[in-house]
Amino acid sequence: MSPVTLSKEQREELLKLLKERFDKNMKRHEGFEWADMRARLVRKTGALWSLSEMERTGGEPDVIGRDQETGEYVFCDCSAESPHGRRNVCYDRKGQEKREKEGLRLAGNVLDMAAAMGIEPLTEEQYRELQKLGSFDTKTQSWLKTPAEITKLGGAIFGDRRFGRVFVYHNTAPCFYAGRGFRGLLKT
Repeated sequence: MSPVTLSKEQREELLKLLKERFDKNMKRHEGFEWADMRARLVRKTGALWSLSEMERTGGEPDVIGRDQETGEYVFCDCSAESPHGRRNVCYDRKGQEKREKEGLRLAGNVLDMAAAMGIEPLTEEQYRELQKLGSFDTKTQSWLKTPAEITKLGGAIFGDRRFGRVFVYHNTAPCFYAGRGFRGLLKT
């Protein structure tokens, strides 16, 4: 899916919101300058559209780092709980189709939703790094990008924070719950 172009007003509103969040959460990106990120975002309309989708679905995206190899800024969903607009989803299309054949209603699947938004689901390593920046998913869970050797067997992994620790678990890919969604990552 190609990104939809945001209007000038939508772009400015999103940039204002991102700056406010950036200023409010400096511990996530110490040493970074908003002007640098803003200049990069203004040139990349596809990235702005993806960030608007992250925001629209409740992700509260914020800058959490910079890719050492490419120099790209890394934006991640930083909502306290798994984004509310991306919950009640199974992991992949095969799982979604299985559940729909059973007559169950769900919101979709992680892989297709992330691709449509132009983002990547977090890996286990990325999820653990995010958790160093705060306490996320203390009441919800987030599906994680699952290694192929697990998905080939019909499984998928997800994480949460309970009892002051980060846990990563497994489930079958067709499973879905009202309290389990996914967090995304965007490099720009």
